[in-house]
Amino acid sequence: MTGADRWLLPDGIDEILPPQARRIEQLRRHLLDYLDNSGYDFVIPPALEYLDSLLTGTGKDLDLRTFKVTDQLSGRLMGLSADTTPQVARIDAHSLAPEGISRLSYCRTVFHAKPLSLLASRTPTQIGAELYGEAGIDADVEIISVMLSLLTQAGIGLVHLDLSNVGVFRALANVAGLSDEQQSELFDLLKLKCATDTLAWVRRELSDATHIEAFSLLASMQGSATSLVEKLEQLQTLVPETATEIAHLQQVFDQLAIRFPETSMTCDLTELRGYDYHTGLVFAAYVPGYGDAIAQGGRYDETGAVFGRARPATGFSADLKVLAQLGKREFTAKQTVAAPVSDDPVLWAAISQLRGEGIRVLIELNGDAVQCDQRLHQVDGQWKLTDA
Repeated sequence: MTGADRWLLPDGIDEILPPQARRIEQLRRHLLDYLDNSGYDFVIPPALEYLDSLLTGTGKDLDLRTFKVTDQLSGRLMGLSADTTPQVARIDAHSLAPEGISRLSYCRTVFHAKPLSLLASRTPTQIGAELYGEAGIDADVEIISVMLSLLTQAGIGLVHLDLSNVGVFRALANVAGLSDEQQSELFDLLKLKCATDTLAWVRRELSDATHIEAFSLLASMQGSATSLVEKLEQLQTLVPETATEIAHLQQVFDQLAIRFPETSMTCDLTELRGYDYHTGLVFAAYVPGYGDAIAQGGRYDETGAVFGRARPATGFSADLKVLAQLGKREFTAKQTVAAPVSDDPVLWAAISQLRGEGIRVLIELNGDAVQCDQRLHQVDGQWKLTDA
C-alpha cells in the first residue's frame, strides 16, 4: 500500500461521519430505551471469544462469516462475533441462568468476513432482542410485535412482514426419510424459488406419491394467509405430522393481523432462512425499494443446550445503520453556544453548568468563529447568553 491510498478502507468496511454519526447514536439510544420500556434488559457480549463457544449450534453459514484469530495467551482459536444471538443464548443459559421468562436486548458492532449481500456492510451495528423460557405462540407474537414497533420507532414507513416455519419442512423431511445430503440439495432448490427445478428433484428422488405431492404443495406456498388456507389444509391431510407447526403459524398470523391491521403480511413456506439453527417460526420485514430484509429473526430452541440449559428461545435483529438510512425519524438538534477563550473561572463555571444541562458549548480557539445559537458574553462583569 502506497502513501497515497493509506486512507482507503477494505471493501464493505464503512465509517460514519458527522452529522450522520450523531443521528445514528441518537437513534440507538431511542431504540434501546424503547426495548427497555418493553421489558428487555440490555447486555453487552464480548466482541471476541473462543471459537468453539462462539459458533456452537449456529451452522456453517456463520462459520464462513466469522473472522478467526489465534489467542496469543492460550493458543486457542478465537473469533470476532458475526452474530450476537448465540452469545446472548450463552448469557441466558450460563452467565445469568434465570428461572422463568428472560428478555434481553443488545446493540453492538459485529464483524463479517463476507458480506451477507451486495447491500450489506461487513461491520453492521446489530440491534435486537431475544426472549427465553416460553415456547408458545404468545412469545412469537410478542417478539414480532416488538420488532414491528421498533421499526415504527425508527421512522420506518410501510413495512411488509413475511412469515414461514422451518418446522413444516423438517416434519416433511423426517416423514420422507430424507438424508442430510438430500435435505441440503432440496433446501438449495427451494431457496432459489424455482418450482420447476424443485418438482423435478422431488420426482427424481422420491418414490412415495404422498411425499411427492406434499413437497409439490410446499414449493407453491407463497402468498397471503387467506390465499393459502386450502393448500395448508391439504398439506396437513397428506402429512398429519405438519399440523402442529401449521396451526402455530396460522395462529401467529391471526394475532398479528389484529395488532397490526395496516401491515402487509404474507407466508412463504419455501423460506428456510437459518435452517441450520432455527427450529420453528422464522420472519423478516421488508420495505419498498430496498432489496434486503431490514429486520429478521425466528425461533431457535436448541441453541442453549450446548451450554447446559436447553430453553425455548426466539428473537430478532436489525442493522441500526440501515434503520437510520431508511427511517424518517427526526431528532431535535442540540442548542449550541459559543464561548471565548478565557482563564476566567467564572466563565468556566458557566460553561460547565450549560454542558451539564445538555447544551453544546464550543470554545472559539484562535478566534475561530463557530456556528451557534447563542454566545457567552461578559456583561457588567457577568457571563450571559446573547443571541448569535
